[in-house]
This record gives sequence, C-alpha cells and structure tokens, in this order.
Amino acid sequence: LNTCYNNTFYDSQGGGPQNLEAQSTLRTLGSKVEDLSTCNDLISKHGSALQRSLSELDSLRLTGEAGDKIRQVTERATLFRITSNAMINACRDFLALAQSHSKRWQKALQAEREQRVRLEEALEQLAKQHNHLERAFRGAAQAHSIVDNKGEASDEDDDNEFFDAMEDAPEFITVPADPQFHKSSPSQELVPLRKRRTRIPDKPNYSLNLWSIMKNCIGKDLSKIPMPVNFNEPISMLQRLSEDLEYHELLDKAAKCHSSLEQMCYVAAFCVSAYSTTVYRTGKPFNPLLGETYELDRRRESGYRSLCEQVSHHPPAAAHHAISDRGWTLRQEITVASKFRGKYLSIMPLGTIHAIFEKSSNHYTWKKVTTTVHNIIVGKLWIDQSGEIDIVNHTTGDRCHLKFAPYSYFSRDVARKVTGVVMDKDGKAHYVLSGTWDEKMEFSRVMQSSRGGENGTEGKQKTVYQTLKARELWKRNPLPDGAESMYYFTALALTLNEPEEGVAPTDSRRRPDQRLMEDGRWDEANGEKQRLEEKQRSARREREREAASQRASSQSEEGKRRKPLWFESCEDQITGEQVHIYKGGYWETKELGSWEGCPDIF
Repeated sequence: LNTCYNNTFYDSQGGGPQNLEAQSTLRTLGSKVEDLSTCNDLISKHGSALQRSLSELDSLRLTGEAGDKIRQVTERATLFRITSNAMINACRDFLALAQSHSKRWQKALQAEREQRVRLEEALEQLAKQHNHLERAFRGAAQAHSIVDNKGEASDEDDDNEFFDAMEDAPEFITVPADPQFHKSSPSQELVPLRKRRTRIPDKPNYSLNLWSIMKNCIGKDLSKIPMPVNFNEPISMLQRLSEDLEYHELLDKAAKCHSSLEQMCYVAAFCVSAYSTTVYRTGKPFNPLLGETYELDRRRESGYRSLCEQVSHHPPAAAHHAISDRGWTLRQEITVASKFRGKYLSIMPLGTIHAIFEKSSNHYTWKKVTTTVHNIIVGKLWIDQSGEIDIVNHTTGDRCHLKFAPYSYFSRDVARKVTGVVMDKDGKAHYVLSGTWDEKMEFSRVMQSSRGGENGTEGKQKTVYQTLKARELWKRNPLPDGAESMYYFTALALTLNEPEEGVAPTDSRRRPDQRLMEDGRWDEANGEKQRLEEKQRSARREREREAASQRASSQSEEGKRRKPLWFESCEDQITGEQVHIYKGGYWETKELGSWEGCPDIF
C-alpha cells in the first residue's frame, strides 16, 4: 500500500507540467482570438468607410474613362466586402467555438485537479492507517509472545497490551466529495469551512437631533469631539478599513495578468470597488482606541489574511497589512481628517495605499479621494465621493488617472461617475476605464487617439479615444436581504464583528461598547464608551507623568508615545513618507495563544 501510494503521488505530481502546458496553450489561444477580434472590428470599421467613399464617388455620375474606372473599383470593393464579411463570419464562428471549448477544457482541468487532490488525501490517510495497523499487529504479536514464554499473562493483561498499541489509531475514513471540505496541509484532518453569520440584530429606532450636537462643531476636527453611539455603526474604523478587501478577487485576477497594463486595469477597479460599500453607509465607525487591533483571517476561504492596528491617537492613524497566498500584498496607513462645514461633512483620508505583486514585482501606489456627507442640517443624509486618483506602477512606470465626478444637480452625466485612462511610461494610452463607484467598472482597449476640440474655459484640447467594445472589470455584489435594517451592511461587513475564539485581547470584536451597540443596548453602550475613553485618557496621563520623570527631553518625548505592538515606524522606500510597516509576529503569537504583551485597553 505504501508503494502504491508513493507511486500514485509521484504520477499525479508528474502530471503538473501537462496541466501547465494545457494552460499555456489556452492562454496563447485566448491571445490569438483577441487579435482576431481586433482585426474583425477594424475590417468592419474601415470597410464601411471605404464603401461610403466609393458610393459618394459613384453619385458624381462621371463619364468616360474616369467613370469606367470608378465602376471597376466599386465592383472590386464590393467583391472585397463580400469576401471580408465571409472571413469575419468564419472568425466569429471560430471565436465562439474556441471560447466554448476553452471553458470546457478549464472545467475539465479543474475537475481533474480536484479529483487528484481527493485521491492524494485518501491515499495518504490509507497509508497512515496501514502503518497504524502494522504497529497494532506487532504489538499484539509481542503480547502473545509474552504469554507463550511466561505462561502467566492473563486475558486482561493481553487486552491492555493490545489497546496500548492501538491508542492513537484513527477511525477509518471516508473521502468527502463536497467542495466545502478543504485542508491546509497533508498532515491535518479534513475540516469543513466555518459558516459565517448572515444577520445582526436590527437597528433600533432611536431619535436624536444631529444638529443639536453638530452646531457647536463647525470648523473643528470631529476626531476630537465625543459623539454618542447613536450616530455610529457597530464596527470600528479598523474593521471599515478591512472592508477594502470586499472585492479581493480583483487582486487575485491582477496577480495572474501577464501584461502590466492589463494588471493596472484590475488594480484600478479594486481601488474604485472600495467605495461601493459606502453608498448607503451614513453611520460613523467607532474611533479605535490606541493599541486596538483587528484581524481578518480568510486564508482558508479566500487565500488572504489581514491585520490592522491603531498606531496613533492624535492624529488618529491606522496601519493595515494584508497578504494573500495568491501572490499579492496590500498595505496602507490611513490618517482621517474630518471637518464639519455647516451643511456637509468632509472626510479626507490621508496616506498611501500599496499593492505589491509577487510574480511580477510590480509595486503600485495610490491615495484615497474625499468623502462628503450631505444634508447634515436637514433632509436625508447621503454620501458622495469626489476627487482624482493617480495610480502609479513604480516598477514599469505605467500610470492610471482616475476622476471621481462630484454630484451636480445640473449635470447630465450619470451619478457617481468614474472615468480613467491607463498609460505606459511614455504617456501612450492603452485602456479607457468608465463606470460608477457604486455599481460597476468597464475597460476598453484604445486603438487610436487624437486631439479634439477645446475643453471648457481653460482652452485645453480634449483627447478623443477610438476604442474597442467595452468589457466588464467589476460589478458590485447585491446587498443581503434586510440590509436596510442592518445599517446597510454588505455580506462581508455582517461578519466583521462576529465573535471569534483565539483573537488578540485588543481585537475590535472584544470592544464592549461596540458589542452593546450591535445588540441594540445603546444607552449602556454610551456609558461604556465614556468609560473606555476616560480609561484611554488616564493611560495617556500616566505615560506623560513617566516621561516627565526622565531627565533627557528626547527620552521624555519617547515616553509620551506608546509604541505599536505589531507595526514599526520607518521611512517608506517608495514614497519617502514616515509610515508604519508590519514587522511580523502576530500570527505566530496567535498560534501559540501567548498574548501577554498586549495592553489592557478594554
């Protein structure tokens, strides 16, 4: 059985290059089909233009040799059009056939891969059982040998000896075909994926006059103003930051791209998708306490895990690090500045987001746009996103410029519109992006660009792009049933505050005021919120007293600041900014369950 298992495992591994070759063939075929599709569009476009020009010449009714020549050219052009149409139709048939076969082959390859994994798991378990049975048999044989030699061993002793040998033998296994079963390594038992919650308690109907509180806050930074939980949603800013990973599959797709320009399109779509969760979310997330953390471990379901830590309180700053088994890393440090302007509230995230892809070493950076909450004084609150984003690939020099159009009552454009252009290092446009930040994004390959008319009062010339048919990059997932009574949370957001065993004692899930608010006990939550904020102020005063006892002023300043536990301050090599980078150790500490170094913040 061991020999059989080893040989089977070797053969299944040996099939790897064949799978890779098949995938490479599919990619090459897909590239050729894309070229045919491009030629198809060009022939149709230029053929129609040629036919129109010839028709115009023919309408001039010229006589003599010129007329004969025009009729001759027209006849040849007609023959060319008929032949081209036949070729285009054949190409279209080939395209449809190739696409259908490509999907079939991919499904077949995936099925074979999954079957191979299940067989490997079954063979490994059988080999283990075989070893256990051999050990058990040897143990029983030894017991019988003792009985034969001494003639004094009782049946009870014989049974005890046998069961000692069988003590760690597992039960016989069955191989599940259900895809919900996965395993993280060959040595672990098969464990079903955790079922996440799909509901939280409905939001209570508490009435509170927002203007009565906000009227004294005009022009001030809201992070320094105590606010009741009535204006919050039951998650922290760290959890809200983790929601950027709602559409992580866009980064998964980007990691597989062979073209850096196409990869840029998926990175841009990911950048835009982070705002789709905000469209109805007028509630304010809880300000994290200094040293508060939040982990989002979705490695088994989606291949990634994420960690956030509040690294500064004034100004409030959160550091975030996410890494995926599918070839990408995302990191950011965000400081939120907010100002109340009377009729609206402006929220300005400061800091740079980094996306790094392992295979290509492409390193992208971008910043966030301004979020505005309207109708603070009267009317229904609503959210808008506006500004411009430059996404830069520091490895290749590629760029993408995105524009988030602010809402205007007089504009004829679709609301929440986003447009963008992907350019190489020389400034040549390759893709045009279009869509909305709350619904979907599409991309089109640029075939030709030219300067057009003037653009508004500035007198600048517009660039006109001739593109192929647009393709979908990203589309927003529908909200869960009953989302309007659950703070308009997405399916991911509903799981963010779900209690989990083994998380750090500083994790946002353990924050008592936030938990009370989620349970609908808002009065108790307000009292608990005041207690936590006073505890934080007392801890800061204590640090300042300790710093004052130090003689050197530099030591005093160091004493005032509490060092983050999982992130360290350094200069970013790409942007030159002073940032906090994940230094490691969190997941290893969780594995050990050793949280002694964590501060008592709750």
